[in-house]
Amino acid sequence: MVELVLNRPEAMNAVSTAMAAALTENASGVAADVSVRAVVVSSSHPKAFCVGADLKERNTLTDDELRAQRPGNRTAYRSVLDLPVPVIAAVDGYALGGGCEIALSCDLIVASPGATFALPEVSVGVIPGGGGTQLLTRRVGWSRAADLIFTARRVGGEEALGLGVVDRVVDDPRAAALELAGRIAAHSPVGVRNAKAAMRGGMDVSLAEGLDIEDARWHDTAFSADRAEGVAAFAEKRTPSWPGLSGR
Repeated sequence: MVELVLNRPEAMNAVSTAMAAALTENASGVAADVSVRAVVVSSSHPKAFCVGADLKERNTLTDDELRAQRPGNRTAYRSVLDLPVPVIAAVDGYALGGGCEIALSCDLIVASPGATFALPEVSVGVIPGGGGTQLLTRRVGWSRAADLIFTARRVGGEEALGLGVVDRVVDDPRAAALELAGRIAAHSPVGVRNAKAAMRGGMDVSLAEGLDIEDARWHDTAFSADRAEGVAAFAEKRTPSWPGLSGR
């Protein structure tokens, strides 16, 4: 299990060019590590998960510089979205704009009652550009996403839970996220990775295509060392010692 900590506290973790590059670098390193079983994304700031793009930096950029910055920012958000293991966001305080999109790029979001979520981009003349228009719509449906994106309004933890923006509301989201990640990490690494791949791969295809994707991932898992160990451990009434990807 790995914890990725957003750590630019002097700017409430506003995403600058440098921070986007650091997020990409660290997430890419995690993705390449086959020993990782789950990831928690948290913040070092007590009042903010991430307040979004660094507008102070952006205000200094020419149009050409902004165009040049865009691919790196897109890569940063995708680096979280594309992690091959389950990813849990632990959100306390502000998750605004790009910060909300980092959370939406995770598989599960655990938040505090005092967390604040918003995609306020239309109020400053842009639109969500870190996946917000797509990820929020897929998570909560068209109408609820339209309400939040078109109005740019902020919602607290409890309302976010009711809307389906977050999955759990607890007093200590980081502790709860780490506990949840530990529970996930106790299961078959091969099985969990393939389950996520089947779910992600089947989201935007027909049911028939999705079932074929599931079948391919089932074969990858069923004939792995993890499956052999899982069946043996069940028969012997012991805790499995998963070979994971190293045992393939």
